[in-house]
Amino acid sequence: MHLLVFILTTFLFCSSGISGGKVLVFPLDGSHWVNMKVLVEELHARGHNVTVIVPSNSWYINKTSPYYNSLIIPMTDGFDEFFFESLLSKLIQIQKEGASLWKIIKMELEISIRFSEFHYHMCRMIIRIFDDTNLMKSFQDSKYDLVLTDPVTGGGMLLAHRLGLPLVYNVRWTLQGEGHFAIAPSPLSYVPFPGAQLTDKMSFIERLRNVFTYLFAMFQVSVVISHNYKIVCQRYFGHDIDIFTLLQGADIWLMRNDFVFEFPRPTMPNVVYMGGFQCKPPKPLPTDLEEFVQSSGEHGVIIMSLGTLFGELPHDITEEIAAAFAQLPQKVIWRHIGKRPASLGNNTLLVKWMPQNDLLGHPKTRVFVAHGGTNGVQEAIYHGVPIVGLPLVFDQPDNLSRMKAKGVAKIVDIATMDRNTFLQAVQEVLHDPSYRMKMQHLSRLHRDQPMKPLDRAMFWIEFVMRHKGAAHLRTESYKMPWYVYHSVDVIAVLFAFVSLVVKKHYRVIHVFFL
Repeated sequence: MHLLVFILTTFLFCSSGISGGKVLVFPLDGSHWVNMKVLVEELHARGHNVTVIVPSNSWYINKTSPYYNSLIIPMTDGFDEFFFESLLSKLIQIQKEGASLWKIIKMELEISIRFSEFHYHMCRMIIRIFDDTNLMKSFQDSKYDLVLTDPVTGGGMLLAHRLGLPLVYNVRWTLQGEGHFAIAPSPLSYVPFPGAQLTDKMSFIERLRNVFTYLFAMFQVSVVISHNYKIVCQRYFGHDIDIFTLLQGADIWLMRNDFVFEFPRPTMPNVVYMGGFQCKPPKPLPTDLEEFVQSSGEHGVIIMSLGTLFGELPHDITEEIAAAFAQLPQKVIWRHIGKRPASLGNNTLLVKWMPQNDLLGHPKTRVFVAHGGTNGVQEAIYHGVPIVGLPLVFDQPDNLSRMKAKGVAKIVDIATMDRNTFLQAVQEVLHDPSYRMKMQHLSRLHRDQPMKPLDRAMFWIEFVMRHKGAAHLRTESYKMPWYVYHSVDVIAVLFAFVSLVVKKHYRVIHVFFL
């Protein structure tokens, strides 16, 4: 009898694990898909049914997969490899003009124009989805439990609101900038705004710079973002709903960093930290790669990758990098797409793809030359490998400035460097033991937690499924007018009251002494 009860209980438990929820994923292409794919595959492994919205011109997102069902949306323009190659080429050209205010203005203007176009195409995609009656009916009939999205675009939050579904973010950046600044109190006196490349210990001049950087970024958001989404919101939701209200109304924010990377700052109950969730112990390398690594002997290996968005640098820069590598006794594995540099040394292996996580976890890896994307920085922290940074654009300079402040990275200006400056930077990180020691300390801090970041992310996604949202964790402060949020009305009334009392007593005192 007891055996029968045990078997039935086990069967029911296993059945409940298999019959998972239904998740609708609205992803962003490129490197953002690399980390979203980790969540998708883990959801599938846990028995959940996942449907991914895939633009027809997708760059990294496969249209067929054993891990998810695809919903292909026709698209001809927007976010692709050419978008980033042309942007990078233009920005490096501007950077080479030298340091000046005009250079900064030109760079920000170029980025603003490109991203205004990007959000315009995203809004066209959303309109196409909303106007497709059959597609919208299929969404309703599918009875999804939640929408999982990357809030760099407004597509996922608009669709979740239209369908009345709980919303979970895979987030570091949003339409409004860095995720914390969109939801949590962020005092500019000690919370550095991304882009300012500051720490949490600022002088007066640095605090002034922090405030101006923040104000300029908010101006950019209003110019680049708002007008594109305003049309969509008014067309489908009326004048009372705007994109930033929808942005702040998500149930759970799965934040792709943690306080090993981030400076201490205020946060919110529905912000869940999963920094390094894509990291894992290294697997054995392919035989040919392992032989190359082992041939490095006691000198070890340097690996270089500029991530998924920027595979190819201008030819003159790659020649300088290759010439610097050729002077080192270490072996180099370089993810490089494009023309083979003429100055390439015998110690350097060019590859179009590399098992980055496995190489970073290899005991012979000494230095990681990287552009400073969030994924790469988190993997370097996880494996304890110091960084030589070549920041290109977006969050990369700020990510690397944080690593520099923690003593684990050396930054090189890619627009002005030559083989000598690059070689000196690599040699400094190789031979100064403090870089590796401090990075290994960060690695120990990152790993010393009661629950793996990926398991934590899965728990909260499934929590939202079980409870149809997480409203009890979500602040309603975003619905307040700015003057109520900052208590300007209360301060004004108190000031008026104090002024009235002072004025009344002043008259009494004045009459008494006269």
